[in-house]
Amino acid sequence: MTIFDDGIRRLNYVDEGEGPPLVLIHGVGANLQSWDEVARRLVGRFRVIRADLRGHGASARIEGRFSLEAFAEDSVALLDHLGIDRAHVAGFSLGGLIAQCLAVGWPARIDRLALISAVANRTEEERAKVVGRLEMIEKDGIQAVTGAARERWFTEAFAAAHPDRIARRIAELVANDKASYLEAYRVFGQSEMGPRLHEIGHRTLVLTGEFDVGSNPRMARFMHEQIRRSELVILPGLKHSLLAEVPELIAERLEAFLAG
Repeated sequence: MTIFDDGIRRLNYVDEGEGPPLVLIHGVGANLQSWDEVARRLVGRFRVIRADLRGHGASARIEGRFSLEAFAEDSVALLDHLGIDRAHVAGFSLGGLIAQCLAVGWPARIDRLALISAVANRTEEERAKVVGRLEMIEKDGIQAVTGAARERWFTEAFAAAHPDRIARRIAELVANDKASYLEAYRVFGQSEMGPRLHEIGHRTLVLTGEFDVGSNPRMARFMHEQIRRSELVILPGLKHSLLAEVPELIAERLEAFLAG
């Protein structure tokens, strides 16, 4: 792993493999390692770049309010640092929202786009749930929202077979300090790219799980309707933990889409 520090941001990243550049962006409370199993299957065909988001993993806990644009600017700055003019971008969860922002704000830097369990066009009920979780985190810390994570993210079969992996995922959440997690979750919960999705002209893969709660099929269909060059894939029986439960399938879908 390497540290990129330009005096404004300090980001931990991994750059491996050869071929067309592919940037993988993780979600709230995770780190670049959440993409490990997918990346391992792709480095034979792509130059895969993964970075810890600000306030996550080994990256610096940057002070102040986070923003969707700031996350996107971090990704652009890393591409500049690596001398990459244009790259494929795949974002998971919050990373999908960041990928949307990149495609709208820096369209010339993006080749193809993959939005995996991303969010768009929340209903009022969904917004109310986000506000409730933010209030819980502000009052009681990250632990206040981790109890429900097992049920919301993982299928019952995976939870029963891999309790150790679920424990590690919860530990990752807790390891991100309260302020950093809260700022990232606020961006995830309150940023809205829905009205601008129609501006995305890139070939785009929209993929989610059938029972994904936070990034649900309704949102995926909305993204598919708004992005004119998009493909929609809804994986049956799966929830939000796609990268952990079916990394080989995600890698296959990504490789087929990016190479097609």
